[in-house]
Amino acid sequence: MSEHRLKIGIAQGDPNGIGWEIILKALADARMTELCTPIIYGSPKAADYYRKTIADAEETQFNPIVSAHEARRGKVNLVACGETEQITPGKATPEAGRAAVEALRRAVAELKEGHLDALVTAPFDKETVQSDDFRYTGHTEYLGAELEGEPLMIMCSDILRIGLVTKHIPVSAISRNITKEKIVKNLETMRRTLIADFGIVEPRIAVMALNPHAGDGGLLGTEEEEIIRPAIAEAYEKGILAFGPFAADGLFAGDGYTRYDGILAMYHDQGLAPFKSLSPDGVNFTAGLAAVRTSPDHGTAFDIAGQGKADAQSMRNAIYMATDLVEKRRAWARWTSDPLPRAERERERERNNRETRDNPQRERPRPEKEE
Repeated sequence: MSEHRLKIGIAQGDPNGIGWEIILKALADARMTELCTPIIYGSPKAADYYRKTIADAEETQFNPIVSAHEARRGKVNLVACGETEQITPGKATPEAGRAAVEALRRAVAELKEGHLDALVTAPFDKETVQSDDFRYTGHTEYLGAELEGEPLMIMCSDILRIGLVTKHIPVSAISRNITKEKIVKNLETMRRTLIADFGIVEPRIAVMALNPHAGDGGLLGTEEEEIIRPAIAEAYEKGILAFGPFAADGLFAGDGYTRYDGILAMYHDQGLAPFKSLSPDGVNFTAGLAAVRTSPDHGTAFDIAGQGKADAQSMRNAIYMATDLVEKRRAWARWTSDPLPRAERERERERNNRETRDNPQRERPRPEKEE
């Protein structure tokens, strides 16, 4: 449990999808406000509409605020934005897309200003959010532009962490968008985040092939020999424990994937299909950015929107993971600050302990205070 009640922003997503339903169901448990201080960015009208359709959420009371800096601990705070004239569950409309973008932009602005510790996003419809001033194929690409980073999409669960070299692009464009440089950079990002954000001392990363049977020595494709294998070799020379390339069916057919702390897939469905089969309540984490962002691992689910059927576990997990990642990242920053003085103090302690063991009559030195 966080001692400081981290402020977690939650963007409403598409108000005609299941976003509000899973948000309300996740926050209906009073223990959630003990874990963090949630700040929802979205439409009060949509909040009231969905609250009346969900039995567990009828008693949820919102604390209306203008900005996250006004948020109260122990309350479900709501920043009004992303309004819509009409709420029509299950229908993809440009108005709902605009509302989703407005809420997202407001949340990201407060994240950049330091009013939020992390951001959790409910799903939006990638088609209806498109406009003259929003030309992004997903949250990941937008956050990369806003936070000036090179984001790596990692699907996470207790048993799997799968990163993607290419994300939201057509299958026909995958091969030409895979380069040795991109694979090496993604492996560097994945290693860094597995260490700093997940607390793994030295992660082992499996790299997936692009073609069936890993290309069969060039018979079924040359990307493995010309791009992927050289990238793995270069990453290994840089100290990254990268292995492969592995054919996707072989890696996931048995328990091969369990031998690695992370897996780098070449394209969206190659990574998400096995991930969702093995981890139905996983979380999408955007690595490689200065701020933490997570989301449920599913979309708007228009087919069940407004029916009270949506499972909120992935949203709960996204909130849990956001708090964990912030705390682990901050702990890592503390542990690695001023490493040389700390290392020297440790060496001095070891010398003193060794001298004391060799000479029991020697007075044991008093312990030094940590800085």
